[in-house]
Amino acid sequence: MPATPDDLFALLDRLGITTTTVTHPPLFTVEQSRSLRGEIAGAHTKNLFLEDRKDRLFLVVAREDAKIDLRHLHRRIGASGRLSFGKAEILQATLGVEPGSVTPFAAVNDREGRVSIVLDQALLAHDSLNFHPLVNTRTTRIATADLLRFLEATGHEPRVVAVSGPGAESGQK
Repeated sequence: MPATPDDLFALLDRLGITTTTVTHPPLFTVEQSRSLRGEIAGAHTKNLFLEDRKDRLFLVVAREDAKIDLRHLHRRIGASGRLSFGKAEILQATLGVEPGSVTPFAAVNDREGRVSIVLDQALLAHDSLNFHPLVNTRTTRIATADLLRFLEATGHEPRVVAVSGPGAESGQK
């Protein structure tokens, strides 16, 4: 059974990680979440659940306004061939969340380590980041360093790659 938001917050507490959470109506898209600007400090993000042609799974995390060229992203993250969006059933089976609630916090549910977490390098310039805590009716702010500690504690050493910005659009390295 997948972790609940309460399970997630309990784990964060055990790790000594402080977060701030705001409850809001369900948000399914970056556009909908923009209505919260001013209420929630920190960088806002988008999370792409992707699959390569060998069925390897990736969660790519970037700023909400990042331009990501999916045609060339596979080269940057070490995927086999072009990427496609992962199916909802696979998302639920591996990360335990529904579409619209995709978040790196869902690494808590990937006990088999099937999903590679990829953080856009530009995220590391921010002191705090915002993600859904397994449901899209809340947004949780976490310090960037604490997100890295959380991911490591779940067995998901994140890959930090420039997936947006100069050079990323053309697939250059």
